[in-house]
Amino acid sequence: MHARRGQQGLTLVELLVVVSVIGILAATALPQFAGRQQGAFDARVQHDTRHAATAQEAYFNDHLAYSSNCLALPDFQPSDGIVVEECTGTISSFRVTLDHPSAGETCTWDTTADEVLTCAAK
Repeated sequence: MHARRGQQGLTLVELLVVVSVIGILAATALPQFAGRQQGAFDARVQHDTRHAATAQEAYFNDHLAYSSNCLALPDFQPSDGIVVEECTGTISSFRVTLDHPSAGETCTWDTTADEVLTCAAK
């Protein structure tokens, strides 16, 4: 496949081979990227759940009760996309459940449970 004098570029066959190789590489890389991205969202949900629990404890120190409004807690601002699904507080306990639409699990901090932080698959 020699180019004629004065002509440069790729032949149609060479171009098809390049496009095919790029397609194969993309097909193998995208599923791995999606799995890692979901893991990152899961970690974000866990982090924000712990942060909400810390903010609840700070609120308790000032008010001698836990808050039922997590978005009004001092020093607690959920990360982008994090949804507070549940936030209940009493004089002696609280429960906070957070989620993200792209995460694979929902995390709950419940002070009345044996294991205070639990994350369950959706």
